[in-house]
Amino acid sequence: MSTICAISTAKGGAIGIIRTSGPKAISITDAIFQGKHRLADVKPNTIHFGEIRADGTLIDEVLVSVYRAPHSYTGEDSTEISCHGSAYILQRIIELLLQHGCEMARPGEYTQRAYLNGKMDLSQAEAVADLIASQNAATHKIAMQQMKGGYSNKLNDLRKQLLEMTSLLELELDFSEEDVEFTDRKDLVKLAENIHQEISRLTRSFQLGNAIKNGVPVAIIGAPNVGKSTLLNALLRDDRAIVSDIQGTTRDIIEDTITLHDITFRFIDTAGIRHTTDTIEQMGIERSIKAAEKAQIIILITEPGIPYPDVPIRQDQTVIKIVNKTNQFQALHHVGLKELEDQLVASLPHDNNDLLVTNLRHYEALTQANADIQRALESLRYNLSGDLVAEDLRQCLIHLGQILGQITTDEVLGNIFKNFCVGK
Repeated sequence: MSTICAISTAKGGAIGIIRTSGPKAISITDAIFQGKHRLADVKPNTIHFGEIRADGTLIDEVLVSVYRAPHSYTGEDSTEISCHGSAYILQRIIELLLQHGCEMARPGEYTQRAYLNGKMDLSQAEAVADLIASQNAATHKIAMQQMKGGYSNKLNDLRKQLLEMTSLLELELDFSEEDVEFTDRKDLVKLAENIHQEISRLTRSFQLGNAIKNGVPVAIIGAPNVGKSTLLNALLRDDRAIVSDIQGTTRDIIEDTITLHDITFRFIDTAGIRHTTDTIEQMGIERSIKAAEKAQIIILITEPGIPYPDVPIRQDQTVIKIVNKTNQFQALHHVGLKELEDQLVASLPHDNNDLLVTNLRHYEALTQANADIQRALESLRYNLSGDLVAEDLRQCLIHLGQILGQITTDEVLGNIFKNFCVGK
């Protein structure tokens, strides 16, 4: 296993941190560090002050943190060099580490090594990236809980129950000639129903979890000049969109976000929908229709005497209708705006359980696991052969195991960790 290094802090800060990890992490850092003690001789989980020099020239005074396997983030010998945040200083230290045998870390390689060394499962590793990307309290809470193993514990508990069921059924198959039944089929049905209920709940939670993680797309749709851009500006508390009495002013998609009750909403102001011969405006209208198709929530806005635009609505979309320029609602003067914001939040699915699925890969695996346990449950209810039930239970185990990384491929790992930042 090679020893890797990378800058782990963003550019422009007062302090920079360089991480090393691998079998020679401490000895390589020792080779460029001058302190009171050799790092090879110090106790683990300690910090040491000293200098880093190149050809006798002082590069910087630094602090070096020393960690020994398996008690480090990666499970390997590791060091963290804290220096001033100068781009020159950071680059010179990296060059020295490379000269003494380090290799540059790939994106996500530290966390990938932590997973491979058993410091975390794959769902926890993915939560690290989500934690770094968290933008509000809700996304931070979900990512932190998943990284600490709350989600993993639930999946491992489900897998344990499935393994017990599979073992009992396979044991019966081994003694099929003796017509021995090791457990009551009614008890197996009840257990399968409980597992199915929990997997179904996790699968359904993806709608809310995905909305919290990626933001809820909201399309503002209406005829020209009814106040779409004014409404967007009012929601954003900013003059983001051009407001004009001239019809057809908005010809392209304008998008921005706000956070309400820790939920990010991505608002899309669209071109006014009307019949027009203007080619450019017509292109904007076509984009408006496409934006409505992709939105989770559609705000249909009009004013007295003008009908709502005719746009296709899916069953899974929420539609909020507004009549602007009335006593009840005036976007320009923020009348009724608070009620609209409350309605936006209330329109989202609610789940009192803290465990929410936010990862598309997890959702797809859970959907497959849900189908597996559903088939097993139906087979149990109709008293079908135990080998059919056991096979469906094994497939369910496989799909849950894929989430945790207990069953995976190099291609899956590559796709996951390539999206991480370098240094993490």
